[in-house]
Amino acid sequence: MRASIVIRTLNEATHLPDLLAMISRQKTDGFDVETVLIDSGSTDGTVEIAQAFGAGITTISKSEFSFGRSLNRGCAFSTGDFLVFISGHCVPIDENWLQNLCKPLMDRTVAYTYGRQIGDDNSNYSERRIFAKYFPEESRLPQDGFFCNNANSAVLRTVWEAHRFDEELTGLEDMDLAKRLVSARLKIGYVADATVFHHHEEAWSQIRRRFEREALALRSIMPEIHLSLLDVGRFVLASTLGDWRSARRNGVTTTSRSDMLRYRWNQFVGSYKGNREHKALSRMAKERFFYPQVPEKADNDKWLKTVRRIPPNEGQQSKS
Repeated sequence: MRASIVIRTLNEATHLPDLLAMISRQKTDGFDVETVLIDSGSTDGTVEIAQAFGAGITTISKSEFSFGRSLNRGCAFSTGDFLVFISGHCVPIDENWLQNLCKPLMDRTVAYTYGRQIGDDNSNYSERRIFAKYFPEESRLPQDGFFCNNANSAVLRTVWEAHRFDEELTGLEDMDLAKRLVSARLKIGYVADATVFHHHEEAWSQIRRRFEREALALRSIMPEIHLSLLDVGRFVLASTLGDWRSARRNGVTTTSRSDMLRYRWNQFVGSYKGNREHKALSRMAKERFFYPQVPEKADNDKWLKTVRRIPPNEGQQSKS
């Protein structure tokens, strides 16, 4: 059996060496591994870095790019029985990441898995709390519902061949696929011990556009969801106050109060812009997908208190 690690890239030279070095360290009892990049026009040495690590390279033009089309191309280029997806700015925390992520697929417990994501001390604290909400300490195999995230996930090739990613969505191709799999009576699993550091180094405008793009995609997946301006104001206020309280309780000083506010403002303004053409739906559904509150257990997560930062190029193979 073989696992194909498919990495979408566009100018990922900052964290890609650490990612590829950690991939080379993975314990892979029972299967082989290949690494494939699907690159959409990097100009910072990303492709050269991948070649130095022996990765296979394929490309997609910016004019053709969509998140789903890019992954479909990368999957078609690969040869593995398991298709593993990881962002070019994510780095596994240990050598067991790949084995843990793929084991439920090997056991046929589920058809599609996704692993835990955490930030480090360079991450905006508001985003770390979002990670804590959606990626808790406990695995769910299988889980209820169809939440999934391709920054750290894996799917059976046979399942992908029968249910390819939607190439028209502006994002959330992972949730769309998971929803279709659940409708086909297949199961999704969350693997808490397949953990990666997820590094987001974005300008405020990029954060806003990311949430706008995802909210726009969510319109196709869950057309009943709607955000009003009142919701935006309520969510910005509640989430920011929650971030401030949690940061004070956990002794976090790496993100300023003003940067937490700016993050939440761009999060919900972007979500509103991408979502505003919807009809209204229930408050319960809104709060499930947009409301920022983090469960008390997740809010006490050790990763929210102190996080080891990975130094640049940590673990990169030494030159012989």
